[in-house]
Amino acid sequence: MEITLGDLVARLGGELVGDPALKVRQIAPLERAGEGELAFINSPKYLAGLADCRATAVIMSPKMADKTDKPRILIADPYLYFARVGQLFNPIPRPPLGAHPSAVVESELPASVSVGPNAVVGKNCVIGENTIIGPGCTIADGVHIGPDSLLHGGVRIYANTRIGARAILHAGAVIGSDGFGFAKDADKHWVKIPQIGRVVMGDDVEVGANTAIDRGALDDTVIGNGIKIDNLVHVAHNVHVGDDTLLIAQAGVAGSTHIGQRVILAGQTGVSGHLKIGDDVVVSAATSVMKSLPNPGLYTSTVPQMPHEDWVRNFAHLRRLDSLAKRVRELEKQLQKQLAEHNKDPQDPQEQS
Repeated sequence: MEITLGDLVARLGGELVGDPALKVRQIAPLERAGEGELAFINSPKYLAGLADCRATAVIMSPKMADKTDKPRILIADPYLYFARVGQLFNPIPRPPLGAHPSAVVESELPASVSVGPNAVVGKNCVIGENTIIGPGCTIADGVHIGPDSLLHGGVRIYANTRIGARAILHAGAVIGSDGFGFAKDADKHWVKIPQIGRVVMGDDVEVGANTAIDRGALDDTVIGNGIKIDNLVHVAHNVHVGDDTLLIAQAGVAGSTHIGQRVILAGQTGVSGHLKIGDDVVVSAATSVMKSLPNPGLYTSTVPQMPHEDWVRNFAHLRRLDSLAKRVRELEKQLQKQLAEHNKDPQDPQEQS
């Protein structure tokens, strides 16, 4: 599609500096954008790239408005505006309506739903209007999916799962698989605990490729509204995740942990079970969270990278930390004893003065 800059601003807001009749058809990075494309800049450190930029127009902050003569859309948050424009130019392609002849559908579906080749929809399912079920998806009995949702190929949804409106589930996502629950018998063998809860997801949730969200053991696993989950993430049984939280690549959350709103767990974060993570907590990449974090803020437990020789030398000291701490405590005791004896000494020149 093509749209004039004037129409774009009328639809999405912002202040236009330049010819409103100019047309754009796509977004592109600043360094390779060309005619008919719209670039963005959200940091002064990229201003040098404006000199060679061939984009028809640029999205930028009003604070940088005088740094170029190019047509420009001024907006307080250029990155967010860029995302909105990207959605406008790149709508989700719609496959043909109805079920492919190779699909197995055992529930009544709205006429606006698309079901791809070799997909399976079980009994007693409720699928919302305009939902797209990609090829090879498996939706078990009793699943509810809200309207305008998109399931890419190969998604697996277990029985009785509840998914809200406008969900996006990427290839290989598994929603509602059994939680990891076992009890040990007298012979030290593991006995499976039936997982009879559900996964209940809110609206506007996105789940990345090959991510697994386990059903609850007794209660439900709850994923709130607006949550974005990256690829290769694991959310265990009975976890509750608050609205607008980000779970980033390879993060793992153990069972029965409650995560607040607007939390960010960066890549490879590991969160132990039965903890409480408060609202607005940010956890750095590769951090191990072993106790509750009730207060907002940034938390890190990772050793920053360093040259290997430095790491070996520092770790050698780390191994002796316990003995070093004991030596320091002994020295403190000796110093306190000497100070006490010194204060009792009547010949002390300071006392005589």
